[in-house]
Amino acid sequence: MTDKILEALTEKLDRLIAAVERLGPAPAPHSDLDAADCFVWDPEGGRLEPVTRVNRVDLSLIKAVDRVREILVDNTRRFAAGLPANNVLLWGARGMGKSSLVKATHATVAAERTSGPALKLIEIHREDIASLPTLMTVLKAAPHRFVLFCDDLSFDHDDTSYKSLKAALEGGVEGRPDNVIFYATSNRRHLLPRDMIENERSTAINPSEAVEEKVSLSDRFGLWLGFHKCSQDEYLEMVEGYVRHFGLRADPEITRAEALEWATTRGSRSGRVAWQFVQDLAGRLGQRLET
Repeated sequence: MTDKILEALTEKLDRLIAAVERLGPAPAPHSDLDAADCFVWDPEGGRLEPVTRVNRVDLSLIKAVDRVREILVDNTRRFAAGLPANNVLLWGARGMGKSSLVKATHATVAAERTSGPALKLIEIHREDIASLPTLMTVLKAAPHRFVLFCDDLSFDHDDTSYKSLKAALEGGVEGRPDNVIFYATSNRRHLLPRDMIENERSTAINPSEAVEEKVSLSDRFGLWLGFHKCSQDEYLEMVEGYVRHFGLRADPEITRAEALEWATTRGSRSGRVAWQFVQDLAGRLGQRLET
């Protein structure tokens, strides 16, 4: 009788231990940082998802931004070599290659690395900025160097996640890990809408301090690289560069006239418009754009 009671108690104790273990936090998922050169941060899973096929173009195809291209490549090379480098905000006109330049620069510099830590590109989505401290914890112990990239970064009313970004870039107790640098693209130079800043000015006890807090977010980026609308000649240079790169069999004069008409119907000239025209041209020619 005693043995049966002891056996029943042991069984209940085992079930109780199993139940308590299920209530505890799940073990942190493992991210294989050698699986790829580029990753996307998954905050819900707490892991980095490898991207085996990256949507990017060759650095030489990004036209009309020669000076900012040189600055970004040089900054990235210094960071990859373990030298001091700045966080970068690429801001300005839509479609002028801001995000393309970040991805192409990473590919170029990563390919140059023959020794030392590898250079990885990590994309974090705008809506996941609040999880930056968790991501920094994952990256700081890794043996690689990381370009942390957020595309189309901006903040709207009642959005306080910008404070997480400020702390992660420079202002936290630990600061930004030595093996992480932050690149962001935005259509706004100050990342926050003007009326949001003005609202802070009108409601704060000390208006100047409130505005200073908002504007200081952009100050966390040591480099501001501006992108402006391109001229007609620069637009045509982009089209011609794509045509040559992909070996499209098209008459140059006809292509030029069609490219100008395409831009006119779109009401703008940019790298994105040039790429969209080239896709249309290749489709009409029955040729594939082999990257």
